[in-house]
Amino acid sequence: MSSFSSLFQKEHMGELLLAILFIIYLIMGYKTPQPVANIVDTIVGKIIVFGVVVYMFSNSNPILAILALLVAFDLVRRSYVATGNYGINNYMPSEGIKSEQFTALNQFPYTLEQEMVKRMAPIIPSGTTLTKPSYKPLLDNLYDAAKI
Repeated sequence: MSSFSSLFQKEHMGELLLAILFIIYLIMGYKTPQPVANIVDTIVGKIIVFGVVVYMFSNSNPILAILALLVAFDLVRRSYVATGNYGINNYMPSEGIKSEQFTALNQFPYTLEQEMVKRMAPIIPSGTTLTKPSYKPLLDNLYDAAKI
């Protein structure tokens, strides 16, 4: 209880003001601005946010530090939603799911066309080689074009 009463002393007015701002942020549910969300939604941004929370636990009132921890979790969660990563991770299908759906939609029965092609005699009997042609192809005038 002494930490709660020490928060109202004159020399701790900055901490009281910060506690009031934290409570307003938590209750009102303000959206995180996009530039801030882009910074916080990175690994470095999350480390910095929780570094500030650790600093608050070591150097300020415990009540203010707990409020800072709640605000940090809420800030990270709101930033995750604001950048769109929440929607991508939860609503976009993965490559495995997409390939399963693709193969399920592309399962066709054995058709008459496939059966007839399989029954057809090959054009060149297997095991024989083609003879060299008796003619020599000629190129027409290329009109300064490069030869093929």
